[in-house]
Amino acid sequence: MDPDATIDHGAPLTPYKQLAGIIVARIDRGDWTPGRAIPAEERLASEYGVARTTVHRAIRMLVADGVLFVVPGRGTYVAERDGGPEAT
Repeated sequence: MDPDATIDHGAPLTPYKQLAGIIVARIDRGDWTPGRAIPAEERLASEYGVARTTVHRAIRMLVADGVLFVVPGRGTYVAERDGGPEAT
């Protein structure tokens, strides 16, 4: 997915999956590096024109995939990645 994409609410892919793809693309581009926090859910919701619940769902999916991790009360951070295409 393009790191500069916008959410297409009419697309067959759900908005939270589109957002998850954009977040991964931005990490791959280097906008957010391992160990660093990504913007708060409220900021991402505003930036992409989606509900906070959409952002939360995208983040939960990426946490389950090992792309992000959450520190309660502190924020959401980019996880260290192996770098290989087989890394999940």
